[in-house]
Amino acid sequence: MKSTVALGLVAGLVQAAAAADYAVVGAAEGFAYGVTGGGDATPTIPADIDELKTLLTSEDPAVIVLDKTYNFLGSEGTSTATGCAPYGTAVGCQEAIDATGNWCSSDYPSVEVTYDEAAMEGIQVASNKTIIGVDDKGIMIGKGLRFTNGASNIIVQNIMITDLNPQYVWGGDALTFADSDLIWVDHVTTQYLGRQHYVFGQDPSSRITLSNNYINGYTNYSANCDSYHYWTVELVGTDDQITFQNNYVYHTSGRSPALSGSTLFHAVNSVWEDNDGHAVEGDSNGQGLFEGCVFNNVTTPIVDDFSGHVFAATSDNADKCSTHLGRACEANSLTSSGAFTPDDDSFFSNFTGLSIASATSAEDAASSVPNNAGFGKLSSSSSSSSSTSNAAAAAAADASSSSSSSSSTTAAKASASARASSASYSYPEASATSSATPSGISRPQGGRPSGPPPQESGSSVPGYYTQTSGSTETDSKVVTDSKVSKCKRSAKLRRAQMAEDK
Repeated sequence: MKSTVALGLVAGLVQAAAAADYAVVGAAEGFAYGVTGGGDATPTIPADIDELKTLLTSEDPAVIVLDKTYNFLGSEGTSTATGCAPYGTAVGCQEAIDATGNWCSSDYPSVEVTYDEAAMEGIQVASNKTIIGVDDKGIMIGKGLRFTNGASNIIVQNIMITDLNPQYVWGGDALTFADSDLIWVDHVTTQYLGRQHYVFGQDPSSRITLSNNYINGYTNYSANCDSYHYWTVELVGTDDQITFQNNYVYHTSGRSPALSGSTLFHAVNSVWEDNDGHAVEGDSNGQGLFEGCVFNNVTTPIVDDFSGHVFAATSDNADKCSTHLGRACEANSLTSSGAFTPDDDSFFSNFTGLSIASATSAEDAASSVPNNAGFGKLSSSSSSSSSTSNAAAAAAADASSSSSSSSSTTAAKASASARASSASYSYPEASATSSATPSGISRPQGGRPSGPPPQESGSSVPGYYTQTSGSTETDSKVVTDSKVSKCKRSAKLRRAQMAEDK
Protein backbone atom coordinates (compact mmCIF):
# COMPACT_ATOMS: atom_id res chain seq x y z
CA MET A 1 0.00 0.00 0.00
CA LYS A 2 2.76 2.40 0.98
CA SER A 3 4.68 1.59 -2.20
CA THR A 4 1.60 2.31 -4.31
CA VAL A 5 1.11 5.68 -2.64
CA ALA A 6 4.79 6.46 -3.04
CA LEU A 7 4.73 5.56 -6.71
CA GLY A 8 1.67 7.73 -7.22
CA LEU A 9 3.37 10.63 -5.47
CA VAL A 10 6.49 10.23 -7.57
CA ALA A 11 4.43 10.07 -10.76
CA GLY A 12 2.60 13.23 -9.76
CA LEU A 13 5.85 15.04 -9.02
CA VAL A 14 7.33 13.94 -12.34
CA GLN A 15 4.23 15.15 -14.18
CA ALA A 16 4.30 18.50 -12.38
CA ALA A 17 7.99 18.92 -13.15
CA ALA A 18 7.38 18.11 -16.81
CA ALA A 19 4.55 20.63 -17.01
CA ALA A 20 6.64 23.31 -15.34
CA ASP A 21 9.32 22.85 -18.01
CA TYR A 22 7.04 24.26 -20.70
CA ALA A 23 6.11 27.88 -21.15
CA VAL A 24 4.68 30.05 -23.87
CA VAL A 25 7.20 30.85 -26.59
CA GLY A 26 7.24 34.46 -27.70
CA ALA A 27 4.59 37.11 -27.29
CA ALA A 28 1.61 38.14 -29.35
CA GLU A 29 2.02 40.85 -31.93
CA GLY A 30 -0.81 42.82 -33.42
CA PHE A 31 -4.19 43.36 -31.85
CA ALA A 32 -3.73 40.82 -29.01
CA TYR A 33 -0.49 42.42 -27.84
CA GLY A 34 -0.25 42.21 -24.05
CA VAL A 35 -2.24 38.99 -23.58
CA THR A 36 -1.00 36.96 -20.60
CA GLY A 37 -3.35 33.98 -20.50
CA GLY A 38 -2.99 31.94 -17.33
CA GLY A 39 0.01 33.99 -16.27
CA ASP A 40 2.12 32.39 -13.56
CA ALA A 41 -0.42 29.74 -12.56
CA THR A 42 1.19 26.36 -11.87
CA PRO A 43 1.18 24.37 -15.13
CA THR A 44 -1.03 21.29 -15.15
CA ILE A 45 -1.07 18.30 -17.49
CA PRO A 46 -4.64 16.96 -17.75
CA ALA A 47 -4.73 13.19 -17.38
CA ASP A 48 -7.67 12.67 -19.73
CA ILE A 49 -10.41 14.44 -21.65
CA ASP A 50 -12.57 14.91 -18.56
CA GLU A 51 -9.84 16.72 -16.67
CA LEU A 52 -9.03 18.77 -19.76
CA LYS A 53 -12.65 19.96 -19.98
CA THR A 54 -12.68 20.74 -16.26
CA LEU A 55 -9.52 22.83 -16.50
CA LEU A 56 -10.65 24.71 -19.60
CA THR A 57 -14.03 25.64 -18.17
CA SER A 58 -12.83 26.55 -14.67
CA GLU A 59 -13.08 30.17 -13.61
CA ASP A 60 -9.58 29.99 -12.13
CA PRO A 61 -6.51 31.11 -14.13
CA ALA A 62 -4.70 28.08 -15.52
CA VAL A 63 -1.74 27.00 -17.61
CA ILE A 64 -2.80 23.75 -19.28
CA VAL A 65 -0.12 21.59 -20.90
CA LEU A 66 -1.16 19.04 -23.54
CA ASP A 67 1.44 16.27 -23.80
CA LYS A 68 -0.60 13.58 -25.53
CA THR A 69 -3.56 12.92 -27.78
CA TYR A 70 -6.93 13.75 -26.20
CA ASN A 71 -9.44 11.72 -28.18
CA PHE A 72 -13.05 12.84 -27.76
CA LEU A 73 -14.47 10.53 -30.42
CA GLY A 74 -17.32 8.55 -28.92
CA SER A 75 -17.15 10.39 -25.60
CA GLU A 76 -20.57 11.98 -26.09
CA GLY A 77 -22.03 9.22 -28.22
CA THR A 78 -23.08 9.20 -31.84
CA SER A 79 -26.30 10.14 -33.55
CA THR A 80 -27.92 8.70 -36.64
CA ALA A 81 -30.43 10.79 -38.54
CA THR A 82 -31.67 11.70 -41.97
CA GLY A 83 -29.41 14.22 -43.67
CA CYS A 84 -28.91 15.19 -47.28
CA ALA A 85 -26.40 15.13 -50.11
CA PRO A 86 -26.49 18.67 -51.58
CA TYR A 87 -23.27 18.14 -53.55
CA GLY A 88 -23.91 14.61 -54.79
CA THR A 89 -23.17 11.15 -53.43
CA ALA A 90 -19.91 10.39 -55.21
CA VAL A 91 -16.85 9.36 -53.25
CA GLY A 92 -15.30 12.48 -51.77
CA CYS A 93 -18.47 14.59 -51.60
CA GLN A 94 -19.51 16.10 -48.28
CA GLU A 95 -22.98 15.19 -47.14
CA ALA A 96 -24.84 17.36 -44.65
CA ILE A 97 -26.30 17.00 -41.19
CA ASP A 98 -29.77 18.54 -41.07
CA ALA A 99 -28.67 20.52 -38.03
CA THR A 100 -31.95 22.31 -37.30
CA GLY A 101 -34.33 19.86 -38.87
CA ASN A 102 -35.11 22.17 -41.79
CA TRP A 103 -31.79 22.99 -43.43
CA CYS A 104 -31.84 20.16 -45.97
CA SER A 105 -33.94 21.08 -48.97
CA SER A 106 -36.32 18.55 -50.49
CA ASP A 107 -34.39 19.11 -53.71
CA TYR A 108 -31.43 17.19 -52.34
CA PRO A 109 -31.19 13.43 -51.98
CA SER A 110 -31.84 12.18 -48.46
CA VAL A 111 -29.08 10.11 -46.88
CA GLU A 112 -28.57 8.52 -43.50
CA VAL A 113 -25.85 10.29 -41.54
CA THR A 114 -24.10 9.00 -38.45
CA TYR A 115 -21.96 11.57 -36.72
CA ASP A 116 -20.00 12.01 -33.53
CA GLU A 117 -21.74 14.29 -31.04
CA ALA A 118 -18.55 15.54 -29.36
CA ALA A 119 -17.53 17.48 -32.46
CA MET A 120 -20.81 19.34 -32.73
CA GLU A 121 -19.90 21.91 -30.09
CA GLY A 122 -16.44 22.85 -28.87
CA ILE A 123 -15.33 23.24 -25.27
CA GLN A 124 -16.13 26.64 -23.80
CA VAL A 125 -12.78 28.10 -22.68
CA ALA A 126 -13.03 30.41 -19.67
CA SER A 127 -10.95 33.56 -19.25
CA ASN A 128 -7.32 33.69 -18.16
CA LYS A 129 -6.15 30.44 -19.70
CA THR A 130 -2.96 29.31 -21.41
CA ILE A 131 -3.19 26.11 -23.47
CA ILE A 132 0.17 24.90 -24.72
CA GLY A 133 1.18 21.71 -26.49
CA VAL A 134 4.39 19.78 -25.95
CA ASP A 135 6.42 19.33 -29.14
CA ASP A 136 4.05 17.60 -31.62
CA LYS A 137 2.04 15.73 -29.02
CA GLY A 138 -0.76 18.12 -28.07
CA ILE A 139 -3.59 16.82 -30.25
CA MET A 140 -7.34 17.17 -29.77
CA ILE A 141 -9.32 14.68 -31.85
CA GLY A 142 -13.03 15.20 -32.35
CA LYS A 143 -13.48 18.40 -30.33
CA GLY A 144 -12.90 22.10 -30.95
CA LEU A 145 -12.61 25.16 -28.71
CA ARG A 146 -15.04 28.04 -28.12
CA PHE A 147 -14.25 31.55 -26.93
CA THR A 148 -17.62 33.14 -26.23
CA ASN A 149 -19.74 34.75 -23.51
CA GLY A 150 -17.13 37.32 -22.53
CA ALA A 151 -14.09 35.03 -22.56
CA SER A 152 -10.87 37.05 -22.47
CA ASN A 153 -7.11 36.92 -21.95
CA ILE A 154 -6.46 33.49 -23.48
CA ILE A 155 -3.41 31.98 -25.19
CA VAL A 156 -3.55 28.81 -27.30
CA GLN A 157 -0.20 27.64 -28.63
CA ASN A 158 1.21 24.59 -30.38
CA ILE A 159 -1.74 22.19 -30.60
CA MET A 160 -3.65 20.36 -33.33
CA ILE A 161 -7.44 20.14 -33.66
CA THR A 162 -8.54 17.43 -36.05
CA ASP A 163 -11.33 15.10 -37.19
CA LEU A 164 -14.59 16.93 -36.53
CA ASN A 165 -17.01 14.86 -38.63
CA PRO A 166 -15.17 15.87 -41.82
CA GLN A 167 -17.62 14.01 -44.05
CA TYR A 168 -20.52 16.26 -43.02
CA VAL A 169 -21.30 19.94 -43.46
CA TRP A 170 -22.32 21.14 -39.98
CA GLY A 171 -20.00 18.50 -38.54
CA GLY A 172 -18.08 20.90 -36.31
CA ASP A 173 -15.88 24.01 -36.15
CA ALA A 174 -12.32 24.00 -34.85
CA LEU A 175 -12.23 27.43 -33.16
CA THR A 176 -15.27 29.60 -32.51
CA PHE A 177 -15.24 33.24 -31.36
CA ALA A 178 -18.14 35.47 -30.31
CA ASP A 179 -18.22 38.09 -27.54
CA SER A 180 -14.54 37.60 -26.70
CA ASP A 181 -11.47 39.77 -26.20
CA LEU A 182 -7.67 39.59 -26.08
CA ILE A 183 -7.03 36.10 -27.46
CA TRP A 184 -3.87 34.81 -29.13
CA VAL A 185 -3.96 31.59 -31.17
CA ASP A 186 -0.45 30.64 -32.29
CA HIS A 187 1.14 27.63 -34.00
CA VAL A 188 -2.13 25.72 -34.18
CA THR A 189 -2.91 23.19 -36.90
CA THR A 190 -6.53 22.63 -37.89
CA GLN A 191 -7.57 19.92 -40.33
CA TYR A 192 -10.26 17.40 -41.35
CA LEU A 193 -13.31 19.40 -40.30
CA GLY A 194 -16.96 19.37 -41.21
CA ARG A 195 -17.17 23.10 -41.20
CA GLN A 196 -15.02 26.15 -40.40
CA HIS A 197 -11.42 26.22 -39.25
CA TYR A 198 -12.07 29.63 -37.64
CA VAL A 199 -15.52 31.14 -37.20
CA PHE A 200 -16.39 34.52 -35.70
CA GLY A 201 -20.04 35.08 -34.80
CA GLN A 202 -21.82 38.43 -34.84
CA ASP A 203 -21.14 39.36 -31.21
CA PRO A 204 -17.94 41.46 -31.11
CA SER A 205 -14.55 39.80 -30.69
CA SER A 206 -11.85 42.39 -30.15
CA ARG A 207 -8.06 42.26 -29.95
CA ILE A 208 -7.57 38.85 -31.56
CA THR A 209 -4.27 37.64 -33.05
CA LEU A 210 -4.08 34.49 -35.15
CA SER A 211 -0.43 33.79 -35.93
CA ASN A 212 1.80 31.03 -37.29
CA ASN A 213 -1.18 28.71 -37.80
CA TYR A 214 -1.54 26.00 -40.42
CA ILE A 215 -4.99 25.78 -41.99
CA ASN A 216 -4.79 22.45 -43.79
CA GLY A 217 -7.61 22.29 -46.29
CA TYR A 218 -6.80 18.87 -47.69
CA THR A 219 -9.71 16.56 -47.00
CA ASN A 220 -11.22 13.31 -48.20
CA TYR A 221 -14.66 14.97 -48.16
CA SER A 222 -15.39 18.37 -49.68
CA ALA A 223 -18.28 20.42 -51.01
CA ASN A 224 -16.70 20.28 -54.46
CA CYS A 225 -15.89 16.56 -54.16
CA ASP A 226 -12.29 17.34 -55.05
CA SER A 227 -10.32 17.29 -51.74
CA TYR A 228 -10.32 21.11 -51.38
CA HIS A 229 -12.02 22.30 -48.19
CA TYR A 230 -14.38 25.21 -48.78
CA TRP A 231 -15.47 26.28 -45.28
CA THR A 232 -12.30 27.99 -44.02
CA VAL A 233 -12.45 31.32 -42.14
CA GLU A 234 -15.87 32.87 -41.50
CA LEU A 235 -15.85 36.46 -40.21
CA VAL A 236 -19.26 37.97 -39.58
CA GLY A 237 -18.59 39.86 -36.35
CA THR A 238 -19.58 43.35 -35.32
CA ASP A 239 -16.42 45.46 -35.01
CA ASP A 240 -14.19 42.40 -34.72
CA GLN A 241 -10.45 43.15 -34.68
CA ILE A 242 -8.28 40.35 -36.07
CA THR A 243 -4.56 40.26 -36.82
CA PHE A 244 -3.79 37.39 -39.22
CA GLN A 245 0.00 37.05 -39.16
CA ASN A 246 2.33 34.39 -40.62
CA ASN A 247 -0.46 31.88 -41.27
CA TYR A 248 -0.38 29.19 -43.96
CA VAL A 249 -3.70 28.59 -45.74
CA TYR A 250 -3.31 25.49 -47.88
CA HIS A 251 -5.53 23.58 -50.33
CA THR A 252 -8.80 25.45 -49.81
CA SER A 253 -11.45 26.62 -52.27
CA GLY A 254 -13.39 29.42 -50.54
CA ARG A 255 -14.09 31.57 -47.50
CA SER A 256 -10.42 32.30 -47.03
CA PRO A 257 -11.68 34.53 -45.50
CA ALA A 258 -15.35 35.37 -45.78
CA LEU A 259 -14.78 38.98 -44.73
CA SER A 260 -18.10 40.31 -43.53
CA GLY A 261 -19.90 41.93 -40.61
CA SER A 262 -17.85 45.00 -39.75
CA THR A 263 -14.65 43.04 -39.18
CA LEU A 264 -11.28 44.80 -39.24
CA PHE A 265 -8.88 42.19 -40.64
CA HIS A 266 -5.13 42.80 -40.88
CA ALA A 267 -3.44 40.05 -42.89
CA VAL A 268 0.33 40.32 -42.71
CA ASN A 269 2.94 37.90 -44.08
CA SER A 270 0.42 35.10 -44.49
CA VAL A 271 0.60 32.59 -47.33
CA TRP A 272 -2.31 31.28 -49.40
CA GLU A 273 -1.36 28.31 -51.55
CA ASP A 274 -3.13 25.89 -53.87
CA ASN A 275 -6.63 27.35 -53.82
CA ASP A 276 -8.65 26.24 -56.84
CA GLY A 277 -11.60 28.51 -56.08
CA HIS A 278 -11.42 31.87 -54.35
CA ALA A 279 -9.88 33.35 -51.23
CA VAL A 280 -11.60 36.59 -50.17
CA GLU A 281 -15.38 36.96 -50.26
CA GLY A 282 -17.82 38.82 -48.00
CA ASP A 283 -20.24 41.70 -47.73
CA SER A 284 -20.20 45.48 -47.86
CA ASN A 285 -18.86 46.26 -44.38
CA GLY A 286 -15.87 43.91 -44.20
CA GLN A 287 -12.52 45.70 -43.96
CA GLY A 288 -9.28 43.94 -44.90
CA LEU A 289 -5.69 45.11 -45.19
CA PHE A 290 -3.39 42.58 -46.87
CA GLU A 291 0.34 43.27 -46.82
CA GLY A 292 3.46 41.19 -47.28
CA CYS A 293 1.21 38.25 -48.14
CA VAL A 294 1.78 35.53 -50.71
CA PHE A 295 -0.78 34.07 -53.10
CA ASN A 296 0.67 31.07 -54.89
CA ASN A 297 -1.55 29.14 -57.29
CA VAL A 298 -4.73 30.85 -56.07
CA THR A 299 -7.26 30.96 -58.89
CA THR A 300 -9.24 33.95 -57.58
CA PRO A 301 -7.67 35.89 -54.69
CA ILE A 302 -10.84 37.98 -54.33
CA VAL A 303 -14.29 37.51 -55.89
CA ASP A 304 -14.96 40.16 -58.49
CA ASP A 305 -18.25 41.29 -56.95
CA PHE A 306 -16.83 41.84 -53.47
CA SER A 307 -18.48 44.99 -52.14
CA GLY A 308 -16.51 45.54 -48.93
CA HIS A 309 -13.33 47.45 -48.23
CA VAL A 310 -10.00 45.82 -49.08
CA PHE A 311 -6.54 47.25 -49.50
CA ALA A 312 -3.94 45.04 -51.16
CA ALA A 313 -0.48 46.53 -50.76
CA THR A 314 1.73 46.99 -53.81
CA SER A 315 4.98 48.83 -54.38
CA ASP A 316 2.92 51.72 -55.76
CA ASN A 317 0.48 52.22 -52.88
CA ALA A 318 2.50 51.01 -49.85
CA ASP A 319 3.06 54.52 -48.51
CA LYS A 320 -0.69 54.97 -47.95
CA CYS A 321 -0.27 52.90 -44.77
CA SER A 322 2.17 55.28 -43.12
CA THR A 323 -0.27 57.66 -41.47
CA HIS A 324 -2.32 55.09 -39.58
CA LEU A 325 0.09 52.15 -39.26
CA GLY A 326 3.17 54.21 -38.49
CA ARG A 327 5.07 52.59 -41.37
CA ALA A 328 4.72 51.79 -45.03
CA CYS A 329 3.07 48.51 -45.94
CA GLU A 330 4.92 45.58 -47.48
CA ALA A 331 3.86 44.66 -51.00
CA ASN A 332 2.06 41.38 -51.61
CA SER A 333 3.34 38.74 -54.01
CA LEU A 334 1.25 36.73 -56.47
CA THR A 335 2.45 33.74 -58.48
CA SER A 336 0.28 31.71 -60.86
CA SER A 337 -2.73 33.50 -59.37
CA GLY A 338 -5.49 35.83 -60.41
CA ALA A 339 -5.40 39.58 -59.87
CA PHE A 340 -5.50 41.11 -56.39
CA THR A 341 -5.48 44.90 -56.73
CA PRO A 342 -8.15 46.52 -54.49
CA ASP A 343 -6.92 49.90 -53.24
CA ASP A 344 -9.52 51.06 -50.70
CA ASP A 345 -7.88 52.77 -47.72
CA SER A 346 -11.05 54.48 -46.47
CA PHE A 347 -11.09 52.36 -43.28
CA PHE A 348 -7.48 52.93 -42.20
CA SER A 349 -8.51 55.26 -39.38
CA ASN A 350 -9.94 52.20 -37.60
CA PHE A 351 -6.36 51.09 -36.89
CA THR A 352 -5.87 54.11 -34.63
CA GLY A 353 -5.05 53.09 -31.07
CA LEU A 354 -4.49 49.43 -31.95
CA SER A 355 -1.22 47.54 -31.75
CA ILE A 356 0.05 46.89 -35.26
CA ALA A 357 1.97 43.73 -36.14
CA SER A 358 5.38 44.09 -37.73
CA ALA A 359 5.86 43.01 -41.33
CA THR A 360 8.64 41.66 -43.50
CA SER A 361 8.73 41.18 -47.25
CA ALA A 362 6.46 38.75 -49.04
CA GLU A 363 9.58 36.97 -50.24
CA ASP A 364 10.59 36.28 -46.64
CA ALA A 365 7.09 35.01 -45.88
CA ALA A 366 7.15 32.68 -48.90
CA SER A 367 10.32 30.97 -47.72
CA SER A 368 9.57 30.79 -43.99
CA VAL A 369 5.85 30.58 -43.28
CA PRO A 370 4.96 27.21 -44.89
CA ASN A 371 7.80 25.49 -43.05
CA ASN A 372 7.20 27.08 -39.66
CA ALA A 373 3.43 27.39 -39.35
CA GLY A 374 1.40 24.96 -37.29
CA PHE A 375 1.90 22.75 -34.30
CA GLY A 376 5.17 20.91 -33.78
CA LYS A 377 6.95 23.82 -35.47
CA LEU A 378 7.28 26.12 -32.50
CA SER A 379 10.20 28.48 -32.96
CA SER A 380 11.61 31.29 -30.89
CA SER A 381 11.47 33.38 -34.07
CA SER A 382 7.67 33.45 -33.89
CA SER A 383 7.61 36.59 -31.73
CA SER A 384 9.78 39.22 -30.17
CA SER A 385 10.18 37.87 -26.64
CA SER A 386 10.31 34.29 -25.45
CA SER A 387 10.50 31.96 -22.51
CA THR A 388 11.57 28.59 -23.83
CA SER A 389 12.20 25.22 -22.20
CA ASN A 390 14.95 22.88 -23.33
CA ALA A 391 12.46 20.77 -25.27
CA ALA A 392 10.88 23.81 -26.89
CA ALA A 393 14.34 25.12 -27.78
CA ALA A 394 15.03 21.84 -29.53
CA ALA A 395 11.79 22.21 -31.45
CA ALA A 396 12.77 25.77 -32.36
CA ALA A 397 16.14 24.59 -33.65
CA ASP A 398 14.41 21.94 -35.75
CA ALA A 399 11.98 24.49 -37.20
CA SER A 400 14.84 26.89 -37.96
CA SER A 401 16.75 24.13 -39.73
CA SER A 402 13.66 23.23 -41.73
CA SER A 403 13.16 26.85 -42.74
CA SER A 404 16.72 27.29 -43.95
CA SER A 405 16.48 24.21 -46.13
CA SER A 406 13.89 25.80 -48.41
CA SER A 407 14.02 28.99 -50.43
CA SER A 408 10.60 29.04 -52.02
CA THR A 409 6.95 28.45 -51.26
CA THR A 410 6.79 25.66 -53.81
CA ALA A 411 9.55 23.73 -52.09
CA ALA A 412 7.92 24.31 -48.73
CA LYS A 413 4.57 23.01 -49.96
CA ALA A 414 5.68 19.38 -49.97
CA SER A 415 6.93 19.66 -46.40
CA ALA A 416 3.75 21.31 -45.18
CA SER A 417 1.35 18.96 -46.93
CA ALA A 418 3.21 15.97 -45.53
CA ARG A 419 2.66 17.01 -41.92
CA ALA A 420 -0.72 15.36 -41.60
CA SER A 421 0.56 12.00 -42.77
CA SER A 422 3.57 12.16 -40.47
CA ALA A 423 1.61 13.22 -37.39
CA SER A 424 0.61 10.73 -34.74
CA TYR A 425 -3.00 10.93 -35.93
CA SER A 426 -3.93 9.37 -39.26
CA TYR A 427 -6.93 10.39 -41.28
CA PRO A 428 -9.55 7.72 -42.09
CA GLU A 429 -10.18 6.96 -45.72
CA ALA A 430 -13.41 8.03 -47.37
CA SER A 431 -16.06 5.35 -47.43
CA ALA A 432 -16.99 3.86 -50.77
CA THR A 433 -20.31 5.39 -51.75
CA SER A 434 -22.19 5.57 -55.01
CA SER A 435 -20.44 7.53 -57.72
CA ALA A 436 -23.75 8.62 -59.19
CA THR A 437 -24.54 12.32 -59.25
CA PRO A 438 -28.27 13.09 -58.84
CA SER A 439 -29.98 14.88 -61.69
CA GLY A 440 -29.87 18.67 -61.38
CA ILE A 441 -26.86 18.79 -59.06
CA SER A 442 -23.59 19.82 -60.65
CA ARG A 443 -20.19 19.28 -59.06
CA PRO A 444 -17.82 21.96 -60.39
CA GLN A 445 -14.12 21.32 -60.02
CA GLY A 446 -13.15 24.43 -58.13
CA GLY A 447 -15.07 27.56 -57.34
CA ARG A 448 -18.04 27.84 -55.06
CA PRO A 449 -19.93 24.62 -54.22
CA SER A 450 -23.08 24.54 -56.31
CA GLY A 451 -25.30 23.53 -53.41
CA PRO A 452 -26.58 25.94 -50.76
CA PRO A 453 -24.26 27.73 -48.37
CA PRO A 454 -24.50 26.40 -44.81
CA GLN A 455 -27.04 28.65 -43.18
CA GLU A 456 -30.19 28.12 -41.23
CA SER A 457 -33.19 30.00 -39.94
CA GLY A 458 -34.15 30.30 -36.31
CA SER A 459 -31.47 27.96 -35.04
CA SER A 460 -31.26 27.08 -31.37
CA VAL A 461 -28.42 24.62 -31.92
CA PRO A 462 -25.32 25.75 -29.97
CA GLY A 463 -22.41 26.58 -32.21
CA TYR A 464 -24.40 27.15 -35.36
CA TYR A 465 -25.51 30.18 -37.29
CA THR A 466 -28.87 31.85 -37.56
CA GLN A 467 -29.61 33.19 -41.02
CA THR A 468 -30.01 36.94 -41.18
CA SER A 469 -33.10 38.44 -42.74
CA GLY A 470 -33.39 39.46 -46.34
CA SER A 471 -32.82 36.18 -48.18
CA THR A 472 -35.23 35.61 -51.02
CA GLU A 473 -32.97 33.30 -53.02
CA THR A 474 -34.42 29.86 -53.72
CA ASP A 475 -32.51 26.64 -53.33
CA SER A 476 -33.00 25.85 -57.01
CA LYS A 477 -31.26 29.06 -57.99
CA VAL A 478 -28.37 28.33 -55.66
CA VAL A 479 -27.96 24.95 -57.32
CA THR A 480 -28.26 25.96 -60.96
CA ASP A 481 -26.97 29.53 -61.18
CA SER A 482 -23.75 29.33 -63.18
CA LYS A 483 -22.51 32.50 -61.53
CA VAL A 484 -22.61 30.73 -58.21
CA SER A 485 -20.60 27.85 -59.64
CA LYS A 486 -18.03 30.34 -60.91
CA CYS A 487 -17.67 32.23 -57.61
CA LYS A 488 -19.56 35.24 -58.95
CA ARG A 489 -22.36 35.33 -56.45
CA SER A 490 -24.41 38.47 -56.06
CA ALA A 491 -23.91 40.69 -53.04
CA LYS A 492 -27.47 39.86 -52.04
CA LEU A 493 -26.78 36.15 -51.94
CA ARG A 494 -23.62 36.69 -49.92
CA ARG A 495 -25.48 38.83 -47.40
CA ALA A 496 -28.10 36.10 -47.05
CA GLN A 497 -25.31 33.72 -46.18
CA MET A 498 -24.11 35.77 -43.20
CA ALA A 499 -25.04 34.37 -39.85
CA GLU A 500 -25.06 34.82 -36.12
CA ASP A 501 -23.18 32.37 -33.94
CA LYS A 502 -25.33 31.33 -31.01
